[in-house]
Amino acid sequence: METSKVSVILQEQIDQLNVSPKECIEWVRQGFLMKDEAQMPAKLSVHPQGEDFITSMPCLLPRHDGKKYFGQKLVSRIEGQTPTLKSDITLYDAETGRLLAVMDGDWITAMRTGAVAALATRLFQRSGVDTYSMVGLGNIARAVALCLIADNTDRHITIRLMRYKNQAELFIERFGAYENVTFEIVDSPTEFLSQADVLISCVTVATELLFPDDALYKKGVTVIPVHVRGFQNCDLFFDKVFGDDTGQIQKFKFFNRFREYDELHHVLQGKNPGRTSDDERILSYNYGLGLHDVVFASKIYERLRNHETGFCWTKQDKKTWV
Repeated sequence: METSKVSVILQEQIDQLNVSPKECIEWVRQGFLMKDEAQMPAKLSVHPQGEDFITSMPCLLPRHDGKKYFGQKLVSRIEGQTPTLKSDITLYDAETGRLLAVMDGDWITAMRTGAVAALATRLFQRSGVDTYSMVGLGNIARAVALCLIADNTDRHITIRLMRYKNQAELFIERFGAYENVTFEIVDSPTEFLSQADVLISCVTVATELLFPDDALYKKGVTVIPVHVRGFQNCDLFFDKVFGDDTGQIQKFKFFNRFREYDELHHVLQGKNPGRTSDDERILSYNYGLGLHDVVFASKIYERLRNHETGFCWTKQDKKTWV
């Protein structure tokens, strides 16, 4: 019999690390740059009922800093559970197969999502932009804002919020201590869209187009639908579309009608110039990579590997015959 300790990493321990939004952006950048060497099968989803889903997201990271990790995130959206969106991550030593850690994935999901949106914003926004428009102001939007603010500490930015119930006011209250950002609340969808230079949507469920009037998308706009919903009209007339993984994006209804498409990490690698004109309309679809979940999980594990919370896992060290 072989016994090893498995770390149990709860949100409380992750909070104590005080990982900064700026560091999260760097972690997703590192993840994108190792994408070509990682093994990442397409995510697999089952649908218990209605809009609910349970999705498995595995990834094998390439050897990095002398270590090789495999991990899997299991994320679920179940109406009625709190929070509605939950995730758990298991992390393994890829060379021995040993289970290393079980950890809460909610913070990782939110912050890697926000960091990817901030990175895509910096890559694809036209020159001179200092104003960002956001619709759908839940927890993921807060993660996006944290990363946007952290990525612009050298200047003052403005974030325009599309009003919905009292979410905009709560959003502004959350970020009241940040001095390099000003917030504006917009009531009119037409005004909100027509004046947007960078539009970031964190709307989680959209059964129809959010902004169906194509004429309101001005030249040079960058649209980042964080949950990839509600902007399928843009697929047909935007100049360029970038995605985090072709295997996921090619399932989209209008994929074969994109005018120009490439993966985001090719821009980071210098293989694609990205935006080449301030008049280009650019769409950035980032469906979410298990790669980033495992990168975050491995870095958190390395910082917490000696903490006391865990359990002993005893496995057979010989074949079990039946």
